[in-house]
Amino acid sequence: MTSEINETASPSVKITAQCLCKAHTFSTAIPADRLPLRASYCHCNSCRHLTGALYTCSALWPGPSADIESNTTLKRYKFTDHVTVLFCGTCSSPMFAREVEKDARGEVSYGVCTGILSGTVNDGKEENVKNLVRIAHHMFLGDTLDGGASCWMRRPNGRDGDAAKRWLGQRAESKEIKEDKEWPDLEELPSAEWKTDEKEKEVSIRCHCGGVDLTLHVAVLQMQFAATAQKGEEELPWFVDPKTFKSIGTFDGCDSCRLSAGVDIFNWTFMLLQHISFPKSDGQDNGREFPRDSNELKAVVEERDKEGSGSWDPRLGTLTFFASSPDVQRYFCSRCSACVFYAWDGRPQMVDVAVGVLHAASGARAEGIISWSLGGGTSYREDMVGTWREELVKAVEKEADEWRVRRGYPKNWRRVLKEGGA
Repeated sequence: MTSEINETASPSVKITAQCLCKAHTFSTAIPADRLPLRASYCHCNSCRHLTGALYTCSALWPGPSADIESNTTLKRYKFTDHVTVLFCGTCSSPMFAREVEKDARGEVSYGVCTGILSGTVNDGKEENVKNLVRIAHHMFLGDTLDGGASCWMRRPNGRDGDAAKRWLGQRAESKEIKEDKEWPDLEELPSAEWKTDEKEKEVSIRCHCGGVDLTLHVAVLQMQFAATAQKGEEELPWFVDPKTFKSIGTFDGCDSCRLSAGVDIFNWTFMLLQHISFPKSDGQDNGREFPRDSNELKAVVEERDKEGSGSWDPRLGTLTFFASSPDVQRYFCSRCSACVFYAWDGRPQMVDVAVGVLHAASGARAEGIISWSLGGGTSYREDMVGTWREELVKAVEKEADEWRVRRGYPKNWRRVLKEGGA
C-alpha cells in the first residue's frame, strides 16, 4: 500500500477513544467527509449524577462494535433498562453507552463519550481535525430547574456554528425552546447574593447508584465562614466569597479531568472536608467521622480496598480513587463511575467537589451554595488549544460572560482581584 494520498478521495481520519489511565483504547478509521460526528448534550438528573459533570455529551461510535462487545475488562453499569454504561474501573473514565432499541428488533448501538475522543489525519497531528464533533442538541433541560450548563453552551460549535437545539425532555419528542428565548427566564433566577433556603441546611453528595452518599453541611459552613470573616476576609479559604460565603464554581479544561468524566469541560466547586460527613444513620456509625484530612481519607480507602469493605466503615460505600499523579487522588464511585472529589496532598484540608453529584433543591448549578466564575476563564485551557475543543472553550467563555451581563450577575470576586478592578 502506498503512502501517497489520492487527492480525489477523502483522506482517512483515525478516531481514538482512550481512558485516562490508558488501559483501554479503541480506534477506528473513517473517511474525513463523514465528519463531524453529531453529538448531544444530556442534562438530565441521572446523567449528571452518573458522571459528576453538569451534563454528558455523546456521539454514535462510528466504527464496528465487535471490539467493544468482546471487551471483558471494562466495567458495566446498568444505567436504565435499555442502556448499559461501560467504564474503566481503574480510572473512572466513562467510555461507551450500550443502548438496546425499545422496539421489537432490539438493535444495539454504542454511544461514545466525546471527552475521551481524539482524531488524527494521516500525519498524526490532532490539530488537523478541527471538526471532529458538532453539538446538535441539548436535552432534558427540564431536570436542571435552572438551565444548568446550557446557559453558556447555546452555541458550542464556535463563532460560525449554528445554535444547538434545546429540548425540555427527550430531543425531538418534547417541547423545544426557541432559539431567541432565555430558559429559564432571567427574572426567575436568584440574585448572586441569594443563599440556600433555611430549610436546606444540608445538601447531599450522592452518585447515581447511591453507593457514594455523603452530606455537605451548608448552614454550618456558612456560619463558620461568617465568623471567620469577622477576623478579616484574608482569613477565609481562598475559594470562599467574602460577601456571600459561597464557594467558587469553576470551569476546567484539563485533559485529566476531561478523560476521567468523559466530558469536554468539567465544573468543580471546593469544600473543606470538615464540612462533609456521612449521612445520618440509625446510630450504627462505629463512632467514626468522615475523614477531615485527605491523607486520612486516602489511608482509610486504601485500607478498605486492601482488607475488604468490612474492615472500616460500610458508609464509605463504593468510594474509591485513582492516583492520576503521585500526589493526586481522583475519587469516584466504583459501581457507576461518577466523579466525586479531587484531592491534592498539598492542601489536605480541602477537596474539589464535582458539581454534578450535588443534590441542591435550587437546581443543577446549586447557586445557593456556589458563586460562579462566569467569563472568568477556564483552567488549563491550554490543553484544548490546537484541538477541536479550542472553538468550544472560546464559545463557552464568551457565552458565559454575555449571559452573566444579561442576567445582571456580578463578576466573581476572584476575577475582580485578577483584573485589578470592578
